[in-house]
Amino acid sequence: MKRIGMLTSGGDCQALNAAMRGVVKCLSCSGEKVEIYGFLDGYRGLIYGNYRMLSGEDFSGILTKGGTILGTSRTPFKLIRQPDENGIDKVEAMKKNYNKLKLDCIVILGGNGTHKTANLLREEGLNVVTLPKTIDNDLWGTDMTFGFQSAVDIATDAIDCIHTTAASHGRVFIVEVMGHKVGWLTLNAGMAGGADIILIPEIPYDIDKVIEAIEARDKRGCRFTILAVAEGAISKEDAKLSKKEYKEKLKKSPYPSVSYEVAAKIQEKTGREVRVTVPGHTQRGGSPCPYDRVFASRLGSEAGKLILKGEYGFMVGYRNREIVKVPLEEVAGKLKMVSPDATIVKEAKMLGISFGD
Repeated sequence: MKRIGMLTSGGDCQALNAAMRGVVKCLSCSGEKVEIYGFLDGYRGLIYGNYRMLSGEDFSGILTKGGTILGTSRTPFKLIRQPDENGIDKVEAMKKNYNKLKLDCIVILGGNGTHKTANLLREEGLNVVTLPKTIDNDLWGTDMTFGFQSAVDIATDAIDCIHTTAASHGRVFIVEVMGHKVGWLTLNAGMAGGADIILIPEIPYDIDKVIEAIEARDKRGCRFTILAVAEGAISKEDAKLSKKEYKEKLKKSPYPSVSYEVAAKIQEKTGREVRVTVPGHTQRGGSPCPYDRVFASRLGSEAGKLILKGEYGFMVGYRNREIVKVPLEEVAGKLKMVSPDATIVKEAKMLGISFGD
C-alpha cells in the first residue's frame, strides 16, 4: 500500500487536473494499492491539515477540465520560515501533517516559487516528486511546462482578433500578455499572432525605437501596428534603476501598467490613436489545449513511475523531446529567461519584428 499526498500551488493554469490524473492512472494501472490524499488550496492545506481522501471517481472526467480540483493559493517562499499570525511554524506543520498521514511521498504541482518550497521539504527529509506547471514556461530544467501552450493559444487568439479592428480603424493596438519577469509567452504569442513589435522584460526597450518601427510601417503603407507587450516589459531608462527605485516609480505612476505608459508615449509623440487590450486571466483559464492534455498526462505518468520505483527528490521535466527526471536542487530558485541572443529572437528580427532595442 502506498500513501500519496498531492497538492497544486501558486497560480492556476490549464492541465493541472490532467497531470494529477496522469499520476493516479499510472499508479492504479500498476496494480499497486494506493491511497491518495489531496491537500486543499496548495501548501496552505499541508500546513493546516486540510485534506480529503480521493478516489478514482475524483479523477474521472477531468482530463479536459481547467483549473484544479484541489484548489490553489500562493504561499510565498520568502515567508515560509516565518511563523503565521498564530505563531505556527509552517515548515514544521507541513512535516507533522506529512508524517501524521504516514505518506510515502507527496506530489507537488507548481511553478518557480512552489519548487523552492518543494526543495526545502526535500531537504527536511520528505519524499517529494514535482511536476512543472506555469503559463510562463520559466522553470529551470525543463524545455516546456504544461499550461504554457494553452496560454499561448489564448494570447494568440486575442492578437488575431485585434488584427481586424486595428486594420479597419488604422490604429496602433497594444495587447498586454502575462509575464512579469520572463517573456516566453509574449514572444511566442507575438510571433504566432503576427505582432509587429514585441516588448519583453529581458530586452529593455527604447520608446524612440518603438516609434521608429511604427513610422516605418506607415511609410510602407501599413495602416496599423500591433504590439505584444509583456506585463513586465521595461524601458532602457527604467532598467538602469535599482529594484527599490523602480518599485517606487511604479507606485507613483499614473498608468495601470506598462502597456498604458507605452500607449501614452506613442500617442504623445506621434499623434496616432492607440488602444490597449488586456486579456488578463483568460490566459490561465478554460480547457487545456490538446498539446497540454497529452504533455501533462505524459509527465503525470512518469511521476507515477518514479513513485513506484521509490525515486524521490526529482522534478519530472522535458528536455530535447524526452521526459526526464531533474534533481530538485538544480531547479529551485532558478528562472529560465529569454536570452536576447536566443535563436528565436534572432529569427523574429529576421522576420521584421522589432523588440524596441
